[in-house]
Amino acid sequence: MRKQLEIYPVVGVPEIAAGSDLAGLIGDLADLRDGDVVAVTSKIISKSEGRLTHGTRDEAIDAELVRVVAQRGDTRIVQTRHGLVMAAAGTDTSNTAPGTVLLLPVDPDLSARALRVAWKKRYDVNVGVVITDTLGRPWRNGQTDLAIGAAGIQVLEDLRGSTDSHGNVLAVTEPAIADEIAGAGELVKGKADGVPVAVLRGLSDVVLPVGEHGTGARALVRDAEMDLFSLGTREAARAAVLARKAPAGPREVDPELWAGLLVDDEDVHIELLDNTIAVFGDEPVAVGVIAERLAVLLHAEGYGVAVRTGPGSEATVTFGSRSK
Repeated sequence: MRKQLEIYPVVGVPEIAAGSDLAGLIGDLADLRDGDVVAVTSKIISKSEGRLTHGTRDEAIDAELVRVVAQRGDTRIVQTRHGLVMAAAGTDTSNTAPGTVLLLPVDPDLSARALRVAWKKRYDVNVGVVITDTLGRPWRNGQTDLAIGAAGIQVLEDLRGSTDSHGNVLAVTEPAIADEIAGAGELVKGKADGVPVAVLRGLSDVVLPVGEHGTGARALVRDAEMDLFSLGTREAARAAVLARKAPAGPREVDPELWAGLLVDDEDVHIELLDNTIAVFGDEPVAVGVIAERLAVLLHAEGYGVAVRTGPGSEATVTFGSRSK
């Protein structure tokens, strides 16, 4: 258990422009010590790296996204090239000249590493660095700062296999230390106070030795294939209908998957065959409706699936591993 944690705002950081010596500007203002962790707002990293683009914010979002996760009106939740899922791809038009848009750093982990190396070289201190940005969260109102870049710290604390105070074995517990640092730093930085940097003292146990930079914040990004909430509600429904992948290779299926599908239609029948499901009955329309519903259920479970109509009132739903 950590006995004490102190958090200090670094005040007096001037307006940052492309090419600014960020390491020197922060290092001269902050009383950095071995074992400190420095939380730096991504905006000043982007400004120092010249990550400004001309045009509209929508154009900037289009250039930065790799996929749209959800969209409602003008609001777009997207995945960036970094793997981050966030509103507007992390672009920002505040405190920038009209007609310009501020983008996220190209490689926040690399930016964090550069600061850490510079502070060791200039001030002879071994510190951890977290690059932060503000994100909303599913199911929660409001925003908080999270880590989008990190260097020299343990970003995840793997407690799996350890026991709690009652002797219970922890199976999934992995505190996201870098995100907790980002949120804690924001408590003294604030959105309206113009304080882009905070120093956290008392976390030396998560700071890595000199020369070891760690996995970076990229280790916090969950792969979309493993994400149970990788799409918005409407987007998931559209994908189930319009973006199904073809089956590629055998895969077992549990008939419980479609339990209850025929409750309201006793005239349609389902028979499981080898990697196919036969749907048949007296009414072609009813058979087609059930076959399509079955295909949606299979898609939602990660199967490759295809529907083919047969002679008369028959349809075949082919399933298997998804093609890439």
